[in-house]
Amino acid sequence: MTTPDAVVVPAVGTAGSLTAVRSLGRRGLDVVAASEQRHPPSFSSRYCDERVRVPDPATALDGYRDALLALAAREEVGAIVPVREADVSVLANHRAAFAEHVATPWPTAEGLRAVHDRTRLFAAAERAGVAVPETRLLDEIDEWDSERIVKARFAALTADDADDVPEGHLASPPKTMFLEPGVVPDVDAIVERMGHVPISQSYLDGTEYCFRALCRDGDPLVTSQKRLRRGYKYSRGPSVYHEAVDLPGLKRAGRDLLAELEYTGIASVGFIEAAGRYHLLEINPRVPASVPVDDHAGVDYPGRYWDLATGDVEAAAAPREYRPGTASHLLRGELVHLHSVAREEYALAERPSLARTALSIGVSLLVHPRFDVLRLEDPAPFGREAINAVRGLVGGN
Repeated sequence: MTTPDAVVVPAVGTAGSLTAVRSLGRRGLDVVAASEQRHPPSFSSRYCDERVRVPDPATALDGYRDALLALAAREEVGAIVPVREADVSVLANHRAAFAEHVATPWPTAEGLRAVHDRTRLFAAAERAGVAVPETRLLDEIDEWDSERIVKARFAALTADDADDVPEGHLASPPKTMFLEPGVVPDVDAIVERMGHVPISQSYLDGTEYCFRALCRDGDPLVTSQKRLRRGYKYSRGPSVYHEAVDLPGLKRAGRDLLAELEYTGIASVGFIEAAGRYHLLEINPRVPASVPVDDHAGVDYPGRYWDLATGDVEAAAAPREYRPGTASHLLRGELVHLHSVAREEYALAERPSLARTALSIGVSLLVHPRFDVLRLEDPAPFGREAINAVRGLVGGN
């Protein structure tokens, strides 16, 4: 029997996907990058051994599943690494089919539903004693004087979740809405826009953190933590400048929740620190987009995932040197953050000074010159990302 020496990584244009390609390629594995995109940055990596075009899961979820199954059936393939919701959705919902070919260190379909359905997730958090923002379905709210946000109930939308998602499609939910205190929103219009009844939460103004872990049946084999220093938007959003930290309270909250869920796989658990407590935001059940900061800080999640998938649990859980204080930048995201400060308004977030923001970015780049995409050992993906960004602005392919 052939010992597996190849791994499949969806090449989706995120720094997390690229980090997985680089990490696993450095270990000497043959990296098969699969993508519906023509020129994702990962295709340009020196660590990418094979490039495979696959159907777009947004519009052909079954075709995407079949393409991943065909790759999993290769004798040399030992693992598939989920880097976005579409990946983990396909892998979880067809776990038995994939188990015929590769190990399945990811959630079951029921386990993923408990993470993706935020009403169930927050209920699990309360059972685990983890703080949550006050959360209700939007159509259950009857007072609008407090500061509130609205976001999708589900982390990924299918025809079962939203009226306007066709069968066989997978859609990303609409962005979070910030409600103006004292103004009664048009609930019916919001529900129509979202395609389902979303949740409404109390708005918490605090610092955002993530607890990361690779788990087996709720037991973390390796962990790390991230502080969001800057997001895509000045109102936060996905992080573009992030710092590795080590906070006991954050670790306790993350471990308690993942144990309650009996979670298996890679998870990034988002929290807001407010009033001295860590309040749950969400769980990303996959390799997080900002995982380069963990890599810089000494925690190789894709490599540990490979160890777990190929049966070496001892290696997956081996002690490692973790370096809190390490920080990293997504350069493209820093530009988006500046644009947000210059052009956008949010009801519950005070817009900072553009000059001070630009100065802060410049100083942080000098103090922490580590990057999510730009690596001297593997520069081509950064160039491809820049080309893709320019083509996106001018409407090219």
